Amino acid sequence: QVQLVESGGGLVQTGDSLRLSCAASTRTFRTTTIGWFRQVPGKEREFVARADWMGGTNYADSVKGRFTISRDNAKNTVSLQMSSLRPEDTAVYFCAATCTNWNTSRCNSWGQGTQVTVSS
Repeated sequence: QVQLVESGGGLVQTGDSLRLSCAASTRTFRTTTIGWFRQVPGKEREFVARADWMGGTNYADSVKGRFTISRDNAKNTVSLQMSSLRPEDTAVYFCAATCTNWNTSRCNSWGQGTQVTVSS
């Protein structure tokens, strides 16, 4: 399994930007698609964005145009640049890998999560 650790969460105001980082401790990082999910209390975990090892990306409709995912294979890191943040973006954000179904959050590796809170 891929070992993942998220960082960069915090408290911001509506319209602000925030950058999350996911560090992977695995030799297979360069051939593994890494992505982000988020979850709020009482709701199911939802897909946010993912990036494959060649740089291809995919985004949920709710974050298109506002969030950008990128990866640095040499440093074994994946970042999520979040802009124009809204209160609806408030959630615990999880880094994930080895997913067989990104739409249903079916993944074998998860980070511990980092809290993002957007105040109005």
